[in-house]
Amino acid sequence: MELQQSKGNKKSLYFVLLIMGIVLVAFNLRPAITSVGPLVGIIQEDVGLSHWSAGLLMSIPLISFAVMSSLVPKIAHRLTNEKTLLLGLVILLIGICIRSISMTVFLFSGTLLVGVGIAIGNVLLPVVVKEKFPQKFGLMTSVYSSSMGLFASLASGISIPLAHDLQFGWQGALIVWGIPAVIAIIVWVLLIKGNPAHSNKVKNVSTSANRTWRSPLAWKIALFMGFQSCLFYITMSWLPEIIHNYGISRGAAGWLLSLTQIIGLPASFLVPIIAGRLRSQVWIACVLGMCSIVGYGGLLLGSSYPILIMSIVLIGLALGGNFPLALSYIGIRTRNAGQSAELSGMAQSTGYLLAAVGPIFIGYLYDMSHMWTVPIITLMIVSVLVMTFGMLSGRDQYI
Repeated sequence: MELQQSKGNKKSLYFVLLIMGIVLVAFNLRPAITSVGPLVGIIQEDVGLSHWSAGLLMSIPLISFAVMSSLVPKIAHRLTNEKTLLLGLVILLIGICIRSISMTVFLFSGTLLVGVGIAIGNVLLPVVVKEKFPQKFGLMTSVYSSSMGLFASLASGISIPLAHDLQFGWQGALIVWGIPAVIAIIVWVLLIKGNPAHSNKVKNVSTSANRTWRSPLAWKIALFMGFQSCLFYITMSWLPEIIHNYGISRGAAGWLLSLTQIIGLPASFLVPIIAGRLRSQVWIACVLGMCSIVGYGGLLLGSSYPILIMSIVLIGLALGGNFPLALSYIGIRTRNAGQSAELSGMAQSTGYLLAAVGPIFIGYLYDMSHMWTVPIITLMIVSVLVMTFGMLSGRDQYI
């Protein structure tokens, strides 16, 4: 009896630690990227980057996501989900440290490693949740997507204060985000040591993988993932510069970017729960799409402060809801963890390849026109595509 109680206590402790581990991984999937947006102007001046090359700096993680996402399920099959997540966290930490060296080669190579580390977490986190919490997938997706949004907004808001007020410089403001990575690494080491018997590998289902790549629904989800990611990373890269163009200080622009993400937190939490309870998510994608179109359209009238704030609120709701909706589709539109791993890798690989073009292209449009009108109209067009593929992915069916 005492032995059974002891085993029960160990199992409960493991699941508490597992939830902590999932949240800590989520904490690390955005700040290393969102902290760069408010600092991009300072980095440009210090290192000497054009707008398109600064856009490339923001796109490098997305290129890493695209290349790595299809490889992650194979790595997890050889190792385990847990060990692969730990490997991703270690690579992320190394990348954060390297890119804080004030030389172009270290800035770009470190950013590449940051992208590799985050890509591993991006792919495996929904798989771990599907595997460990199959009956609570919507709730757990809400928990970790909200955690991502919380730390992403924090990173955007405090980047300028860290760099200027605390005199850390842009290098110190970026390396601060190695601290959550260190904490997450410690927790996942404990998880691996404490539960080796239950460390699962992704099932090797090549037939399923081939079927996934041939599935029209999988491609719709991939395009939805790609276009919504494109909007997110363009916004993280260039919204502070757009706002600064209207005469608002860089510090205030950074906090407004942070507000964009804070506004999205309720949507990040509620959308997966609501989506998980419905057979069709078409209307959710439609509402979020309209918020995005109107929000970015309002930036064309950004010289009016109330309209600017309203635009930020609508953009925040759209960005905050679309990403967890894309993650929810990975679980809702598949029947098991193996299919989820294949769809997650496929959707994120192709989706982020598409998204990687975004920040570079917007920077190029600005370099050509020297005004933000054309880039903002482009964002509105992308918003229409997000809504379209989100609605197509939301119909009740499986891959």
